[in-house]
Amino acid sequence: MLSKEQKTKIVGDNKTNPADTGSPEVQIALLSERITVMTGHMAVHKKDFTSRVGLMGLVGQRKRLLSYLRREDPSRYEQLIQKLKLRK
Repeated sequence: MLSKEQKTKIVGDNKTNPADTGSPEVQIALLSERITVMTGHMAVHKKDFTSRVGLMGLVGQRKRLLSYLRREDPSRYEQLIQKLKLRK
C-alpha cells in the first residue's frame, strides 16, 4: 500500500489544477505506482495467486483509464505516457 505522503506527492506531481485529485492523470499515476509495488511483491511471492488477481485488476483499470484519456484528449495522453514512461 502507498503511504499518505506518497499519494500526496503523486497527486501533486500530476494534478491539472490546484484542487485536482480525481483527474484521469492522477488516477493513472496512482495506479501505476500501486502496480509497481505489487510487481515487486509478485517477484518475491511467486505463488501468491490472490495478489496476482488483484494486480491484473489494477492493470485492467489503468488500461481503461488510458483508453478514455486517449479518446478524449490525445495530447494529454501523450504527455502522461511520456511523463510516467509507460510505453517503450
